Amino acid sequence: MQTTKGYLVLNTGDVLEGKWIGSPIHTEGELVFNTAMTGYQEVMTDPSYAGQIVTMTYPLIGNYGWNDMDYESIKPSLKGFLVSTISQNPEHYESTHTLINMLEEYQIPALAEIDTRALTRIIREHGEVYGKITSYVNDQPAVTEVESNLVSTVSIAEKVTYHTGLPEAPHVVVIDFGYKHSIAKSLVKLGCDVTVVPYHTSFIEIQSIDPDGVLLSNGPGDPQALAHLSSNIKQISENFPTMGICLGHQLIALAHGATTKRLPYGHRGSNHPVKDLQTGKVMMTSQNHGYVVDDTTVNIEQWDVSHINVNDQSVEGLKHKTKPLMSVQFHPEAHPGPIDAHHLFVDFIQQYITKGEKQHA
Repeated sequence: MQTTKGYLVLNTGDVLEGKWIGSPIHTEGELVFNTAMTGYQEVMTDPSYAGQIVTMTYPLIGNYGWNDMDYESIKPSLKGFLVSTISQNPEHYESTHTLINMLEEYQIPALAEIDTRALTRIIREHGEVYGKITSYVNDQPAVTEVESNLVSTVSIAEKVTYHTGLPEAPHVVVIDFGYKHSIAKSLVKLGCDVTVVPYHTSFIEIQSIDPDGVLLSNGPGDPQALAHLSSNIKQISENFPTMGICLGHQLIALAHGATTKRLPYGHRGSNHPVKDLQTGKVMMTSQNHGYVVDDTTVNIEQWDVSHINVNDQSVEGLKHKTKPLMSVQFHPEAHPGPIDAHHLFVDFIQQYITKGEKQHA
């Protein structure tokens, strides 16, 4: 590992010193922090981090290496990576590369020996923070807002289908706003054929596929940047059993008249407590989002708030009162993170799709 000095220069005026990991490539983006102790490979390959410089708050990262199985996308989309201490000698029976190897292979700008605790405090204090990873202490970030076209950079260009080989398997279309591969894997494991389509796929195109259900995926950026898709999303969700995850949850809410707002500094990690308001059960969930549905704008005559965040009471789930339509702000596919919420996929398939309720408008 190089010992060349590098700097994180923030738009708050703060400058943090670190050491370059791999190639000294300059980059800019929104600063966010993730509190997970494990799962850095999944974090780094999650398309929802597009446009962002990710800080891992756990002090030692890379100790179990990198494998060829836990990719959440074809390649990382994040802008940069920041750690306190990086392991150069990982030990795990499935490890095929070191984290440093992968940072170099994918040319991800990264700094180690960053005071991640101080940086996290800055983000918590200021909320929306932008910065630049650079070799020059007097550099300044030019990017000071969330990019509006992030989804277009991570969504697939052509549809792809995953077959279970099972007779009469339910068929789910996943609309790709930056989907994690574990979403499709989870559905396939539960016996569904899955077709992943680009984020701008029209209702007519989805109707021609004739799926049993539709899932709107996670993805990066401000959901308001995709407000132009609301009429299409509303038509889809009114004609097929539909589930939304993270950004998909927010887009369903927008399509049905609610609004979204930015959180002070987001929820990112694998131990966020969420309460199911129907059962009273609290789940530990994996989350990665900076925006939420504004609870004051939800039409309570048509929708139930199904889940809330225990820490800040923000909306974590919605369920339509009469239609097979549900959405959650967290990640039921659970990579990285616990498996407490995996049953939501089962509920979606068993309660909605297997009833044969394809068109319920």
